[in-house]
Amino acid sequence: MKKTLSRRARLATGGAVLAAVAAGTFGTVAANASAPEAAQDSAVAASPAAAAGKRDTTTSTHLTIDAATEAAQAALKAAGKEGQRVTVAVVDRNGNTILTMRGDGAGPQSYESAEKKAYTAVSWNAPTSELEGRLENAPNLKDIPGTLFLGGGVPITAGKAPIAGIGVAGAPSGTLDEKFARAGAAALN
Repeated sequence: MKKTLSRRARLATGGAVLAAVAAGTFGTVAANASAPEAAQDSAVAASPAAAAGKRDTTTSTHLTIDAATEAAQAALKAAGKEGQRVTVAVVDRNGNTILTMRGDGAGPQSYESAEKKAYTAVSWNAPTSELEGRLENAPNLKDIPGTLFLGGGVPITAGKAPIAGIGVAGAPSGTLDEKFARAGAAALN
């Protein structure tokens, strides 16, 4: 008596067979691809690495994680002295977040706002309170992704070049947020 497999069983069996064949084929191709010929080895070894000239590179200064932590803690401490519950963010020159510290009791909106204020400050190398006024003449600035034109962000500079931004959010006004951000930046001097 011949046993008949259900359609589901035939599909499963066929799929397993196809998978086994594919795995064997892939293994053979991968093994052949990973075994370069001697001629390829000597050609790669003979070609020198391309070296960038001095005029083709630049050096930049970055804030360390220790300095970012020191600044954020100073900002949180300044806010705490005034009974304010805030979040502090520090971003690098490229706007990448180095760290964000959400103070005890800070509102949920403060986390993202602090990061955006820090990003805005470093992007324009100016306190965000000063940038607020620019919206009157160029209201589309607020549409730039990742920015927030509210007081509370200040740049951190080395010389006159921005190397980081610190943003504070959660106090009842941008003026207070910026006061605490300035306290954080001042801790680095």
